[in-house]
Amino acid sequence: MPRYYTRACNFYYGLQSNFLVRKKKTLPLHNISEISFDQIEIITRKSKKTIFVNQINKLPYLLKKKINFDLKKITSKKKNFCNFKFNANPNLMGVLNLTPDSFSDGGKFNKKDKAIKQAINLFNAGAKLIDVGGESTRPGSKSITNKLEWSRINKILKILSKKIPLSLDTRKSYIMKKGIQTGVKLINDVSGLEYDLETVNVLKYYNTPFVLQHSKGSPEYMQNNPTYKNELLDIYDFFEKKLNYLRSIGINHNKIIIDPGIGFGKNLKHNMNLINNISIFHSLGFPILVGNSRKRFIKDISKNNDSKSRIGGTLASAIYLMTQGVQILRVHDVNEIMQGIKVYKEIIKN
Repeated sequence: MPRYYTRACNFYYGLQSNFLVRKKKTLPLHNISEISFDQIEIITRKSKKTIFVNQINKLPYLLKKKINFDLKKITSKKKNFCNFKFNANPNLMGVLNLTPDSFSDGGKFNKKDKAIKQAINLFNAGAKLIDVGGESTRPGSKSITNKLEWSRINKILKILSKKIPLSLDTRKSYIMKKGIQTGVKLINDVSGLEYDLETVNVLKYYNTPFVLQHSKGSPEYMQNNPTYKNELLDIYDFFEKKLNYLRSIGINHNKIIIDPGIGFGKNLKHNMNLINNISIFHSLGFPILVGNSRKRFIKDISKNNDSKSRIGGTLASAIYLMTQGVQILRVHDVNEIMQGIKVYKEIIKN
């Protein structure tokens, strides 16, 4: 039997979704009636087939068993954690880079007073968590020492952790440990826990929630002609293998977030395929985070209409991701994205 993947598709959102769920025409995503679907795409390495959910019982026994197993994970309710509430509204994670060289805002907030003010502004605008980073992982960047990274974030973490919920964007076990001891609620490792093999032991010891991100290669070289057999399925397999490994070493909690890593070892085609088919990752059974904010794909698509802020492209992709059930969006412009989401949701009410 070939390897099958299940992607929920043909989503409905808002009042229409509520109505269709009540009529048993659609299945609710994560047991949330405001977002539902009535089709699934059955994918192998060689084929794709889309069927309505009411046709599943007509499938061969083993395939039907596999699809129903995936559907259970797709439709099951997700428990809230780290100030995230998993409902039809996407949680916004605000970005705070305390670096001189991050791709979009390097040098803007790496002074204490500016950093604290920005973090509180992002939180007050609607971010559920502020993601603090002291090392740039933009394409072409090089790793820095533990000492330098910790010196950039140490004092600000201590101040902010007493005021607002924080996550920590780091690849290093030393920084993770220090951050958790300072009060950080979530670890966000862009390397998928592969840069520093000691990170899994730190996360296991402290039982800390974390983001598991896919990244192909190190930031210094990741954009040098990245290739995949099938980026969507290759990345899905990466997550499945990594999750099985984490379970095998005793990390059994479900406070894990999946991030396909837009722009981390991906070209425009890869990024667009991932965003377009993002709902495949619901069958892993964990909340999905996407970092779409100000990314290079916006420039690649908009060309002459590109701007430094790229708010338009960020908002357009954010709304699409919301309607595909993505639970967390990591963004720089929290106020503007929150504004756009509110307006979109009010429009579709009428």
